[in-house]
Amino acid sequence: MTDAQRFRDLYEECHPRVLAYASSLVGRQVGEDITSETFTVAWRRMGDIPTPPLPWLLGVARNLTRELRRRDGRQYALAAEEAQRIIASGPHVGDVAADVTEREAALQALATLSHADREVLTLVAWHGLGPRQAARVLSCSTATFSVRLHRARRRLERAIDAVAVAVGGPAGLSRDSRPKVTVKEH
Repeated sequence: MTDAQRFRDLYEECHPRVLAYASSLVGRQVGEDITSETFTVAWRRMGDIPTPPLPWLLGVARNLTRELRRRDGRQYALAAEEAQRIIASGPHVGDVAADVTEREAALQALATLSHADREVLTLVAWHGLGPRQAARVLSCSTATFSVRLHRARRRLERAIDAVAVAVGGPAGLSRDSRPKVTVKEH
């Protein structure tokens, strides 16, 4: 039996169960991606797959899911750090309690942003890309990226204001104290 036929049999036998497992961990849409990547690993490592193959495949899917979560966690941590830096770059009050409250507000505000908004903001703020370069990363036009960045900034501002109001902070930050994400022209 050829590797192609072995893989085809493996796929037909195990795909539904690997998809169910991955979907139970991360939801259907991401579960489909994890399942696809699991079978890509299986194809590359056909000689390493034990009998029965299902536990091995589920282990691969689990590891891929864990790696995805680690990447998302790192991105969230970077976003939180950037939000804190943005807030701290405004007028400094010198009050430790106020600093802690602002940091918490920034973390909560970032948690409400979509993955896409965090990605747009991080490409510019942390990775130092200009609109043209960041647009290339996202496979969109510079104009489209600029619009996305503008909208992400406004959503971050609104999220910080909403969190500040919810935790009993000032009802709305002044325009000067709102977070700003600068765009470098490259």
